[in-house]
Amino acid sequence: MYVVLAILLAGVGLLMLLAPRLFFALTEGWKSNGEPSDAYLRSTRFGGAVFLLVGAGGALVLLFFV
Repeated sequence: MYVVLAILLAGVGLLMLLAPRLFFALTEGWKSNGEPSDAYLRSTRFGGAVFLLVGAGGALVLLFFV
C-alpha cells in the first residue's frame, strides 16, 4: 500500500516538475481560459520537487528500513 503511495507521489511530482502547464490544464484549466502566471509555474515546480523528494524518500525508507 505504501509503495503505491510513494510511486504516486513521485509520479505527480514529476508531472508538476517537468510539465507545470499540463498540470495547470488538468487541475485549473477548466476554471479559466487564460494561461498560468509565472508565479503559478514556479510554485508548481517547487511543489513538484517536494512531492518527488517525499515519494523517493518514502520508497527508500520502505526498501531499506522496513
